[in-house]
Amino acid sequence: MDTLETRELRYFMAVAEELHFGRAAQRLGMAQPPLSRAIQQLERRLGVALLRRDRRGVALTGAGEMLLHEGRAALDATTAAARRTRRAGGADRPGAPRHRLVLAVKAGASHELLRKLLDAYAAEPDNAEIEVLPSGTCEQEAMLRDGRADVALMHKPFNSLAGFDSEELMTEGQIAVLPAGHPLAARRSLTLADVSDLPDLPLARWSRHGTYPPGPGPEIHDQTQLAQLIALGRTMAVFPDSARAWLWAEHTAVPLTDAPPVVTHIAWPAHSRSLALAALIRTATRL
Repeated sequence: MDTLETRELRYFMAVAEELHFGRAAQRLGMAQPPLSRAIQQLERRLGVALLRRDRRGVALTGAGEMLLHEGRAALDATTAAARRTRRAGGADRPGAPRHRLVLAVKAGASHELLRKLLDAYAAEPDNAEIEVLPSGTCEQEAMLRDGRADVALMHKPFNSLAGFDSEELMTEGQIAVLPAGHPLAARRSLTLADVSDLPDLPLARWSRHGTYPPGPGPEIHDQTQLAQLIALGRTMAVFPDSARAWLWAEHTAVPLTDAPPVVTHIAWPAHSRSLALAALIRTATRL
């Protein structure tokens, strides 16, 4: 049989991510024996072993790795369909507000571009309501895939545009954001080598896809926390030049001469057929 139920996928995903039947059952809010039976039944239906079970624990087979990858995409797609359908259906009710689009943006990036886009689109006839959804670093991709967002402002080389349609909106350089009193803050320009290994000012670390890169710098959860730690002289960060808009008086921005340019794109799911979204894209490309 070549079909899978979303329930089966959720069961398998929990086991594949936890690699422990007990923790997976607890996460799913069910007992372990029926979860084990469900996975065994799924393996029989597919005709392949998804997991290796021995005294050392649970591990994924090659087929299990494949289902983990494909299953995430499939569950994201079903979740996205439900979320976007609810948003579209809200406009069908008598007296309901007009159609709503959710725009995911990285907190602190491209303030001027975002303001211009929102103002220009608001002037369009039959415009949709735009809900701006701030996100952390690299979260826009997941928000588009699972339907939390309909469209996003994304930034190469930090975001992947794989699987999305997109239009390029702007290109800018990068800056080092330093405590105003730090010796490097007096420089007219810096290189990446200048700021990559500062014992007294370790580079801040943002979560990427749920994990933090190794390093001595503090783990950053939001922009306010980062701004405060920079002001206190505990860390520094590298940002697109447009981040100057949110800097405090205690910060100094110094251009990085050899950092790759940051290209801002407006991106959306390749299969979208939303007329409201198409109008927003047209507005963005005219800015």
